[in-house]
Amino acid sequence: MKKRAFVKNAAILTATSLILRTIGIFFRIYISNKIGAEGMGLYQLIISIYVLASTFASAGLTTAVTRLVADEMVGGTLRSVRRVLRIGIALSLLLGVLSALIIFGGADLIASEWLRDLRAAPALRVLSFSLPFMGVSSCIKGYFIARRKVGSSSRAQILEQLVRIGVIALLIDRFAASGIASACFAVLLGDTIAEASSCLYLIVGFLLDRRKISVQNAKPLSQPHGLLYRILAIAAPITGGRYVNSGLRTIENVMVPETLAAYTLSKETALAGFGKLKGMALPLILFPSSFLTSFSTLLIPEISESNALRHKRQVAHTVERTLHITLLLSILLGGAFLLLGAPLGRLVYHDEEVGYMLAVLAPIAPIMYLESVVDGILKGLGQQVHSLVFSVLDSLLRIVLIVIVVPHYGMNGFLGVMVVSNLFTGFLNVRRLFRVTDARMQWGRWIARPLLAVVTAGSIAYAAGQWLLRGSSDLVYALICGSVMAGLYGLLLLLLGCIGREDFVRTVPKATSADGALETDATYHTRYAGSVLQHVHML
Repeated sequence: MKKRAFVKNAAILTATSLILRTIGIFFRIYISNKIGAEGMGLYQLIISIYVLASTFASAGLTTAVTRLVADEMVGGTLRSVRRVLRIGIALSLLLGVLSALIIFGGADLIASEWLRDLRAAPALRVLSFSLPFMGVSSCIKGYFIARRKVGSSSRAQILEQLVRIGVIALLIDRFAASGIASACFAVLLGDTIAEASSCLYLIVGFLLDRRKISVQNAKPLSQPHGLLYRILAIAAPITGGRYVNSGLRTIENVMVPETLAAYTLSKETALAGFGKLKGMALPLILFPSSFLTSFSTLLIPEISESNALRHKRQVAHTVERTLHITLLLSILLGGAFLLLGAPLGRLVYHDEEVGYMLAVLAPIAPIMYLESVVDGILKGLGQQVHSLVFSVLDSLLRIVLIVIVVPHYGMNGFLGVMVVSNLFTGFLNVRRLFRVTDARMQWGRWIARPLLAVVTAGSIAYAAGQWLLRGSSDLVYALICGSVMAGLYGLLLLLLGCIGREDFVRTVPKATSADGALETDATYHTRYAGSVLQHVHML
């Protein structure tokens, strides 16, 4: 039953993420055409403040609620499950209101002293109203993830995106005529209304679902202060990490246009370049990760339960299968962006510079995808403190490199900073994962041979495209070359032994406890959700 629920939830999350990212990409293209590269740069600066404020509003409570509701479902009571959510919502609502008051009251100061652009102030004020709604939504989403009922969260996300598109499409032309500041105000007004709509939908969904809660092995009700302590114990390290990381990333985002301006001698040109990278190229690079982030989200309760039951072999096997499929897909996607970066930049944004950015970022795309999945696994294993340390170190490294490199090398320098940063954090996260699990990396089968396969497939596809498709449209070139590359890559994976029959058949060892004792068959079939790779093939 649990395995079917995992597969169903994975399918829902993957489909939802794919739909939302597809809509988001096309809508981002629409917005960029309305407000231009400079407008996208200003929008990204405002969003950096929003990310920082939303970190205060949600405060790591999504993960805390997910883990504790999952725990209480196994050995708690109905009242304790509901109490976890009530405490989480109360905390997030308090923090959300405080964050909103700070952003609203300090909008002018933030815009003038931090962002160095007073045009951002009106958008910051309207955006502040979304923070309490975001905090409440984060808790309820954590509840639905723990309940293995992601349908409500997915529908809320779709509703949010549709409301955002509707409001912005209705307002953008009227506001854009008054300048970039008004255009950004319209976009962020749409974000605020969308966030409120999503929150209200989730609240209704919870009220309808809470009567259906059932628990296993019920025990006496936990004391309120005990639940509060457990929530804070999980949320505090995540919160601290996100506060520090978001603060440092906000500093970074503010510094990039300033240091670029020192190179270009034009603030408008620097802001436009920043908008192209953060507002156009990066969303396109991250678009395919919708296939992987679903599993990252779902792995938190799955691995948390297995780890709590001290089933080390089960955890290790799930980690190995997850990393295997993630690396195989990520390496293909990175090769595709390297091969097709230029035509995609022209096709999607009609901009050669965006295509160049895609090609430069392509080699680190697999690390970005892998890191998102590893982060989900580490959260399930309770490794929040190490994630905090890694995030702080990464942000400090980026800030130092930005100050040293970007004023002398411009956008090329910042792209280099991103490469170094992602290699650094990817190494730290993966290294930590292998230290806290019994999983083992198969370098040849998971990395070396897939890299050989993607280089070979990409070279053949490139040669064929230059020979047969010269003069074709960018769309035709991207579709044909991308298809040829993917097909050859899959064939080479089989020939090189990177995938085999065992990857299509469930060959999962029974879980063991800390003393090495095997589970009974009944416990095994009840507790284990199946290998992640098998879920992929079942989808």
